[in-house]
Amino acid sequence: MAQKVFLNSRESDFTLNRICCQLNETHFPWNNTVIVGLQPRGTQLAGAIISRLERDFNINKVQSGSLDSTFHRDDFRRRNEPINANPNDMSVLIEGKRVIFIDDVLYTGRSARAALDALGDYGRPSKIELCVLIDRRFSRELPIQPDYTGYRVDAIADERVILDWSDVFSPKVLIENSSHAEKR
Repeated sequence: MAQKVFLNSRESDFTLNRICCQLNETHFPWNNTVIVGLQPRGTQLAGAIISRLERDFNINKVQSGSLDSTFHRDDFRRRNEPINANPNDMSVLIEGKRVIFIDDVLYTGRSARAALDALGDYGRPSKIELCVLIDRRFSRELPIQPDYTGYRVDAIADERVILDWSDVFSPKVLIENSSHAEKR
């Protein structure tokens, strides 16, 4: 089988609700917290989380931004093809605030490390936390761990974890083997 469903949309919905409850428990009343979606795949998840927080917890406006860390990655110059960066939208002040990075999958930790470097260009927050829907916990190359996790997946190195956003509010989480992943 080339793809298997790890979480269907209903299970993903429950997981996102739990994450939102945990975030709200820690960050209410949200006046000193900024959610930052990590480009490219964390921004859609951040949008879904922000929508739920504002709808389900009657939060007026969650401060947010999106951050691309492409040029801060340690493997930036090691690729054969040119890399296209995504636009940053950091029109919110982070100085002295609590920042929550949102990403879809935590794998090696290198994207999170690059995001820490990139965020420094915008100020010095009082605290930075990491929230991921999927943690591939046995694949870490750096000592980075999430503060909020939807699920932990023990996928082997030949597998990719993919979020299918057909349902814009609750993605399906798929595990795809590498022979099929290379054809994408």
